Amino acid sequence: MSYELIIRNGTIVDGLGGEPFGGDVAISGGVITAVGAVDGQGLREIDATGLLVTPGFVDLHTHYDGQAIWSDRMTPSSAHGVTTAVMGNCGVGFAPCRAEDHDVLVDVMAGVEDIPGVVMVDGLPWTWETFPEFMDALDADSRDIDVAALLPHSPLRVYVMGRRGVDREPATAEDLAQMRKLAAEAVDVGALGFASSRLTIHKTESGRPIPSYDAGRDEIEAIARGVKDAGGGLIQFVPDLVAGDYEPALQTVFDVAADVDLPVTFTLAIGNAGPAFFEDALKMVEKANANGGDISAQIFPRPIGLVIGLELSGNPFVMYPSYRAIADLPLAERVAEMRKPEVRQRILSDKPASDGHPLMFAVQAWDWIFPLGDPPNYEPDRSESIAARARARGVDPIEEAYDRLLDDDGHAMLLVTLANFRDASLDTVAELIRRDDVVLGLGDGGAHYGMICDASFPTYMLTHWVRDRSSGRLAVPQAVRELTSVPARVAGLADRGRIAVGYKADLNVIDSGALRLHKPVVRYDLPAGGRRLDQTADGYVATIVSGEVIAENGVPTDARPGRLVRGRQPAPPPSP
Repeated sequence: MSYELIIRNGTIVDGLGGEPFGGDVAISGGVITAVGAVDGQGLREIDATGLLVTPGFVDLHTHYDGQAIWSDRMTPSSAHGVTTAVMGNCGVGFAPCRAEDHDVLVDVMAGVEDIPGVVMVDGLPWTWETFPEFMDALDADSRDIDVAALLPHSPLRVYVMGRRGVDREPATAEDLAQMRKLAAEAVDVGALGFASSRLTIHKTESGRPIPSYDAGRDEIEAIARGVKDAGGGLIQFVPDLVAGDYEPALQTVFDVAADVDLPVTFTLAIGNAGPAFFEDALKMVEKANANGGDISAQIFPRPIGLVIGLELSGNPFVMYPSYRAIADLPLAERVAEMRKPEVRQRILSDKPASDGHPLMFAVQAWDWIFPLGDPPNYEPDRSESIAARARARGVDPIEEAYDRLLDDDGHAMLLVTLANFRDASLDTVAELIRRDDVVLGLGDGGAHYGMICDASFPTYMLTHWVRDRSSGRLAVPQAVRELTSVPARVAGLADRGRIAVGYKADLNVIDSGALRLHKPVVRYDLPAGGRRLDQTADGYVATIVSGEVIAENGVPTDARPGRLVRGRQPAPPPSP
């Protein structure tokens, strides 16, 4: 027989946690057609001797809603083996939306996801109004990887309620009926479910809570019933875990899911110190699942945090009037100013203004801030914190931070570990990622362009958690399972995430010994010259989507086989 592509002599990791085995993988027509010892020839063959062959990775939590419109590459995700990305998370997005509400949704996305307004204004053609029209716009273009979408709650609310939705007024019975109808319409055209958020720090750029912030149970239920009317789908939810008062809202979602019979995945953050709220959340998950629910806590496998620096959206001085006076200078000029003793003294003696993004009040938590080098260390020792370094120098931590920001001519970056770094380690994360009711996610690709670059987490899983960590390491089959079949199941995409005959031919060929995660870099390649953080890796010999090679040895090809995934996908029939 002949095949379009054969990957020869690889170590096959099936995605289900099975023991790796040597063999070949043959592909034709965008699906896997043979696994094992494959006779015949391929139009193209890849020698995978000594290399891992894995399913393509599935990222449950991205915000490529805009990037999937203005770009045909979903980086950084596709540079780290991701072949399917789910967007529309946190209840924010760009559809449905009437023309008069464009500014509202831009304000929401700029505030919640740190996407500059000018990027959205320049990059979005707004050729849609309804959610089905938005899906058609996505479907009209091809890209490097597949994308799938959740219906976002905030745009839906504003579309139905107008100004009342923006002002977070309670929905009327008529509003609820319309939301239910539109939710069913969205699932009919391919939404995987719907997403919502109650996170306090999810605010618009103008400082207001997002429209969905305090929506009542009746509203969540109406949308959920609309999803169920059209055949079902996933509820994605962000509770206010950090505030500690998340239980009522989380329980409401769990109760609605039980009543309507829908699965739920929700954001779980582990506080660095203080009460272990995450333990209470997991007890709620255990109880719900014991009663027949399908709930998964979604966690990030390294510290949840920010990358800050003079080139980025945040640094410890962004709210200081004395720094703001020079903040718009080109970087080289700003660095020259900051190196002047009188400017240094003026800034260090200043006090922050009261306005600014809520996260900016966290960028002086000196015990939890660390220089980010190359390669980046996302589990640094306490002795490397800005506070510890300052004590060693005999200076105030704010002086140490000031000096470190000037390293590398102002290109230096600092890592702010906001959560998941309990007791300054990832030991708690190590325990949680082994649980069956926990799923990996929260990479946020396509968002937080100037503050976060977490879409690289698949590479981190395969380096830090499989190869490099001194304790609590994962075996390769387990790590690959957590990146493939587990998130695919949660998303309802049963046609991918494993290597078996009939499954979608999304694959990675990986040199595990050569895997290396690079430090994030700043690029100015967004619409209108917008800035974003990007991150690359070594060790991906080939990434394959629907049988086409989209990247070789870290270099993208011209292939753009990625498509919009419309709706939940069934598993292929068993092979004879």
